[in-house]
Amino acid sequence: MTGRGSLLAQPLRPPSAGRAVGYLGLLLLGAVTGAAGALVQAGWSPGGLLLALAGAVGLFLGGARLARSRGGAVAPAAGWMVAVILLTTARPEGDFLFGAGGGSYLFLLGGMALAVICATLAPVGQPADQDVRLGK
Repeated sequence: MTGRGSLLAQPLRPPSAGRAVGYLGLLLLGAVTGAAGALVQAGWSPGGLLLALAGAVGLFLGGARLARSRGGAVAPAAGWMVAVILLTTARPEGDFLFGAGGGSYLFLLGGMALAVICATLAPVGQPADQDVRLGK
């Protein structure tokens, strides 16, 4: 060991400014994807649902690969979830975006399940130090 101790024993540090800006961009992109998916899934049944979910999965996995961390998948998933949940609420005038149909529920629940799956399976790099490499 080099004297630093285990990698798990190291204190957590906030992300760098560039990484924080990248996560913020992914969060906003997730919100836009959620809003676009909400419109597409109801408009082109049943292909719109598949297209909306495929776009969300592409964003979640792309963010994870771009950031090389689970945070890259969590940031757009959080933006997607916030946008979709806000779009499900009814306005005082009675207007709403989501109808009470099977496609809407599949989009909501399927998107949340896919976000969890993508964040769990996100590629995470191993430490560079040979003493703390996993699997050694």
